[in-house]
Amino acid sequence: MDIPTKIKLAESYAKISESELSRRIGTTSQAFGQRLKTGKFSSSDLDKIAKALGAEFVCSFKFPDGTEI
Repeated sequence: MDIPTKIKLAESYAKISESELSRRIGTTSQAFGQRLKTGKFSSSDLDKIAKALGAEFVCSFKFPDGTEI
């Protein structure tokens, strides 16, 4: 699943509209909508979005032996 889809699902789960989320992260709805179209978010962007949603963004590499990096 790509990042924009995850963000949209998280918005729905948190019962927060895209415009409210964009306001919470300090950007315009138009700018945020464009970012969703391109799917280009830095890890700090994703942390900020998660915080605005009341969540935690976790990104890692998980190996078959259970090691997570």
